[in-house]
Amino acid sequence: MEKYLIVTFFLTMIIHTCETLSYSLRFAGVKTGKIAVALSLTGILVLVSRTANLVQAPLTAKFIDYARVDASFELLRYLRIIILSSSTGTLLAIVLFPTFVLLWGRVISKLEVAGSLPKLLASVTLGQIKNTRHYWRKPSLRWRQFRYLGVSNRFIIINVFITAFYTVGVLSSLYAAHLVPNLSTTASQASGLINGIATILLTIFIDPQVGLITDKAINDRKYSDQLGKIFTLLMVSRFFGTMLAQLLFLPAAYFISAVVKLI
Repeated sequence: MEKYLIVTFFLTMIIHTCETLSYSLRFAGVKTGKIAVALSLTGILVLVSRTANLVQAPLTAKFIDYARVDASFELLRYLRIIILSSSTGTLLAIVLFPTFVLLWGRVISKLEVAGSLPKLLASVTLGQIKNTRHYWRKPSLRWRQFRYLGVSNRFIIINVFITAFYTVGVLSSLYAAHLVPNLSTTASQASGLINGIATILLTIFIDPQVGLITDKAINDRKYSDQLGKIFTLLMVSRFFGTMLAQLLFLPAAYFISAVVKLI
């Protein structure tokens, strides 16, 4: 099962890297003044993320099935390693953030010339791909950068918890299926019990605030210089959310197993 774990680790890492890098695309849209184009390009990240998820999800479920026939299988350790891969992916996105802001800015500019995404992809040459190494920028994370950005502590804390809930939602439901094998199908479909909480918090507290921050940056060029730091702060909070997920994983699994017993 080790080879399945390695594949699942990298696929989960790709999913979280793509989701976190969506901030770089939004920031590139603000810097180029083409936020609508930037938001439309998020489909690229969504496509990569969902493609990875198509393979990752059944591989993760396979660990649950294997644990049923092999009592010595360390299922909990495997699932915690998968959660760790989400932290690794988020951290990778933080490192790549300044580089991808430049790359997305270039993509947006070339998309205007090409007129459509298929034409843009068709115009890409091997030389252009090799030249992307010149866009590399080293990330800068100094705490004093984030002290006076006007982002409330409550906003950051909520973002940490939302990320934690989303990270463990599916994994906790799968582990709950292992805890209550007689109700395994019900438990495996109950990730919404955890993700629902995250969705409510995201819809009420995070999405509107991020929208306001982005809109303010579009209308105030001085504030747009701060936007990159704010997005970096949000990404850092996502990273801590994936770390918090390690603590929430088991309680969430037992919560789901208790609820499905009552259904």
